[in-house]
Amino acid sequence: MDMTPDDFPTSAYIGGTWVTSKDQFAVINPATGLDIARVPNLTPADARRAIDAASAALPEWSAKTAKERAAVLRRWYELILAESEALAQLMTSEQGKPLAESRGEVAYGASFVEWFAEEGKRAYGRTIPTTAATKRYITIKQPIGVVAAITPWNFPIAMITRKVAPALAAGCTIIVKPAEDTPLCALALAKLAEKAGVPAGVFNVVTTQDARGVGEVLCADGRVRKLTFTGSTEVGKILYRQCADTVKKLTLELGGNAPLIIFDDADLDQAVAGAMASKYRNAGQTCVCANRIIVQAGIYDHFATALAVAAEKLVVGPGATAGVNLGPLINADAVAKVESLMADAVAKGGTVKTGGAKDAAGSLFYKPTVLTGVTTDMDIVSQEIFGPVAALIKFETDEEAIALANNTPFGLAAYLFSQNIHRAWKAAEKLEAGMVGVNEGIFSNEVVPFGGVKESGLGREGAAEGLEEYLETKFICLGGM
Repeated sequence: MDMTPDDFPTSAYIGGTWVTSKDQFAVINPATGLDIARVPNLTPADARRAIDAASAALPEWSAKTAKERAAVLRRWYELILAESEALAQLMTSEQGKPLAESRGEVAYGASFVEWFAEEGKRAYGRTIPTTAATKRYITIKQPIGVVAAITPWNFPIAMITRKVAPALAAGCTIIVKPAEDTPLCALALAKLAEKAGVPAGVFNVVTTQDARGVGEVLCADGRVRKLTFTGSTEVGKILYRQCADTVKKLTLELGGNAPLIIFDDADLDQAVAGAMASKYRNAGQTCVCANRIIVQAGIYDHFATALAVAAEKLVVGPGATAGVNLGPLINADAVAKVESLMADAVAKGGTVKTGGAKDAAGSLFYKPTVLTGVTTDMDIVSQEIFGPVAALIKFETDEEAIALANNTPFGLAAYLFSQNIHRAWKAAEKLEAGMVGVNEGIFSNEVVPFGGVKESGLGREGAAEGLEEYLETKFICLGGM
């Protein structure tokens, strides 16, 4: 179809209708500070209308065969790929990441639609050997019902498809509340889903600045049987509490504080490349970014120098500019947080090896930074940085490294680099994280389960486990046989 970013909608989407509102809010390009669109600032009453629409659409959509739903999802996948360049440009304009990263995310986001289109056909039940001659035992899988999804700004396409695709494949209907910083990608996906033949009411998008009010409606309404949320642990805990009264099923993908351990037998080039990929992707604004880089004493100085040299080669600037590796942070609050963490670390003895300040590219740009001499009393060790700052901690023994890595209430991702398979395997088993990358800085894809332990969340997204999150198991006993 060869669309452009301007061809995508700026209206919300409820019950198959594009919804406007007198009350609107601006979507801002973080690289330029300019408004790029205005979208409806919908209300809790609008959220209830979206639940009405999803509830009304549920019987017909859930009654379709898995193969029929898969055909619709497959068309959606093909449309996303066909419009991948326009989607990537739209993402860079509202989120800021370099265009190359946006293109990668569009492909990544589309992969979940393709995967779950097929995986929905494999929502298998089973027969269970009976305990009585007159009875037969069967289980079947059925869609959980209406789903509410609250999605973040850092991956404005992939975090939606990773939730919407399995929900639709399972036979559920869904209401998405995208982040107010990045609503345009959600609306673009809804437009393409509509073109693919997703029926009215099956996929709804509520744009709003009233995250609290809309969230309360989604959590309190008993017709919504599942909530899926990606965002901060603080907000996740609030939603967890609000869902208690209606006992909703929850998938919570919350904050991280990922350790990346460099053992002294690591391949240094491989470790630097892995650390760069993990730390500086999306300007450090991912929940699986290496937050604490824990380096063995024997190679600490060598690694720090090599990482600083690599970081200094990154090109900072607007994501739409050719050759840029590092775009802006999402907003002024994000920059202020990075500056506060850096100030605390330097005051407590940290040394800036490179970077350590805003970049001349603009007010929301921060230089790729390597910080050495990091100690556990610094805020940068306990808090999620969400910026392009690599904080290096020194360790002596394997046991000390594991203790440092696990000394956090979070447990989303962890990484380690070692050429000794025995050492690597033992460390991977001991790390308290839902995902561990061994000699890899990036491991997410559609066929593996994504999720954390401890205060990093509940449930898994992607893989076969991701479909199960949207299904209920029903046991049927056939008597009088």
